[in-house]
Amino acid sequence: MTIKWVKVDPLVMNGEPFCYGTRLSVRNVLEMRAAGLAPRRMIGEHPELREVGIAEAFRYAGDHRDRYADFFDADGSLRGPAFTPAETAVLPESLRGLDGIVVRHPAGTPTPGTPAS
Repeated sequence: MTIKWVKVDPLVMNGEPFCYGTRLSVRNVLEMRAAGLAPRRMIGEHPELREVGIAEAFRYAGDHRDRYADFFDADGSLRGPAFTPAETAVLPESLRGLDGIVVRHPAGTPTPGTPAS
């Protein structure tokens, strides 16, 4: 069975995209990130979250930039801490190349304006 980690259901949370198995919307996850919470801390405060669910929420935001524009910096990256390169080892391959969205860049590394495909 494949789990869709970000769901949109008009009958759940008024249609706001949310993380599977939680009562947290994508917006809630982005707000935590913008407030400085790294994914590890998000999981510590919300144990129902999973690494892949957080990463998929970040990717969903990257795919829907118009909806979440307030959470993006001018360089196209999401505001706040992301997964470190080492933390991405537990993520599916499809999420590992989303620089500036899922993976945090080392200091001084330019962030592309759009996620890698």
